[in-house]
Amino acid sequence: MSESKKVTLIGSAHPLRGGLAAFNERLIKEFLKRGDDAFIYTFSLQYPSVLFPGKTQYSSEPAPSGIPIHVRVNSVNPVNWVQVGLDLKRQKPDYVIVKYWMPFMAPCLGTICRIIRKNRHSKVISIIDNIIPHEKRPGDRMLSSYWVGAVDGFITMSKSVLTEIESFDKNKPKLFCPHPLYDNFGEPVPKPDAIRNLHLDPSFHYILFFGFIRDYKGLDLLLNAFADESLRKLPLRLLVAGEFYCDPKPYYEIIHRHQLQDRVIMSNDFIPDSQVLNYFCASDLVVQPYKNATQSGVTQIAYHFNKPMIVTDVGGLAEFIPDNRVGYVVKPDSGAISIAIRRFFEENKEAEFSANAAMEKLNYSWERMVDSIDKLAQI
Repeated sequence: MSESKKVTLIGSAHPLRGGLAAFNERLIKEFLKRGDDAFIYTFSLQYPSVLFPGKTQYSSEPAPSGIPIHVRVNSVNPVNWVQVGLDLKRQKPDYVIVKYWMPFMAPCLGTICRIIRKNRHSKVISIIDNIIPHEKRPGDRMLSSYWVGAVDGFITMSKSVLTEIESFDKNKPKLFCPHPLYDNFGEPVPKPDAIRNLHLDPSFHYILFFGFIRDYKGLDLLLNAFADESLRKLPLRLLVAGEFYCDPKPYYEIIHRHQLQDRVIMSNDFIPDSQVLNYFCASDLVVQPYKNATQSGVTQIAYHFNKPMIVTDVGGLAEFIPDNRVGYVVKPDSGAISIAIRRFFEENKEAEFSANAAMEKLNYSWERMVDSIDKLAQI
């Protein structure tokens, strides 16, 4: 495309933290890279504190350089929704891009986008994480229907979500584009350096569970798998890196019941962006033992660092992990997970799978995501 576009993204960004903010900032960076006039409208209030399961919503790190971010949107104030909608309606961006990840956001984002579209110029494109949430609540479908009615088209990052949207709307254009790489966490460092940076024992191999801990992500399955007697004989340690967004008690009960205290390292503060590379580079293998899923940003961080993976065959996870090439796809079952871990280490698969991951990740570019947005806007 030769003509530059005016692009507005509405969603999480600095000073908010987490994967949503990282995605949005990286996407806008790609638009800026090609010469578009692009900026973000982020939340002045994203979640009321009573609804937020973590310790804090805010980043302790500096704002990303070169990305215009305006703190404007209050998720629970209808007067604000109208003000933001009218502001962006007047600005007439060519594209308004909104990541949709939970029904709670539908009234706010849906109202803003309905107002913007009245200018009969702006195309509202929704990148859908989940249209049906993992943790279901009454009213979810009604709220998501309100959101679906507010946009011009959809991009999904897994084929399973593409199918789910059909149950809400069969006419609006929809495209599948896989989740791009999270390449914003720095270049890989040598494994011994990463192990030293985390103050880990270099005589062990490390398996990584990474990201916010929610019940649907199956950490209990992984802990029970790690208790398998065959794995106790191997020089392995499990590194759990992420903040609890659920009750931690059941997980610690598993650790104590199986006497895993010396074999599981619980790092349960929020992992700042500057430390992400150390956790991945220190590890031989990344395990995502999810009980249900659509796609996962953890996959795309692992690909960036050329890390082998074990994922469960749920939702869209298996779409991105060629079985026995960059890792293993298994049933969401502790026995199946433990067998895959043992096989990985006993057959010395790290070098082979890492090399294959370095090739496979070429399919997941931010340029492809931007091209998909362009294509959808023209339909």
